[in-house]
Amino acid sequence: MGPRGPEGGPPALVLPGFLASDRTTMDIRRALARGGWRVHPWGLGINLGAKTDTLELLGRRLDEIYDGRPVLLVGWSLGGMFARELAHRHPDKIRGVVTLCSPFSGDFKTNTNVRELYERIAGHDVNEPPFPRVNGKPPVPTLAFWSRRDGIVAPSAARGLDHEID
Repeated sequence: MGPRGPEGGPPALVLPGFLASDRTTMDIRRALARGGWRVHPWGLGINLGAKTDTLELLGRRLDEIYDGRPVLLVGWSLGGMFARELAHRHPDKIRGVVTLCSPFSGDFKTNTNVRELYERIAGHDVNEPPFPRVNGKPPVPTLAFWSRRDGIVAPSAARGLDHEID
């Protein structure tokens, strides 16, 4: 799966949620492409949770896409958490971060209904990912979409506190 949208469109990268893949984000990428974005899939297969090399692989993916214009990161659920971490590490290459029902705020033990499944599959405690986390708002514009009826992620976790979002 390659990029979608006009070749000259501003670049965007879409990161899937836990147990999701580029196939799962196809509708999001199509919608962004219709809006004029040059949208790229994450290209890392099924998102099985944070691994020691996740941010390194995403940094390489960002380098592949970066053409001198900052990249918009759109992350769904866990993908949004990765997008926020990536923006902390590469703010000069990031236009902004959009999260879609991502549990980035609050207590990671209680802000999602899939914590136990995540820990079993990812192989680590949700509060102890295999790379150092940077807390707080990334140094780029952020937009958080959330739902009162998500059913998986607590609204307060996906909405964020005033100092965590724009």
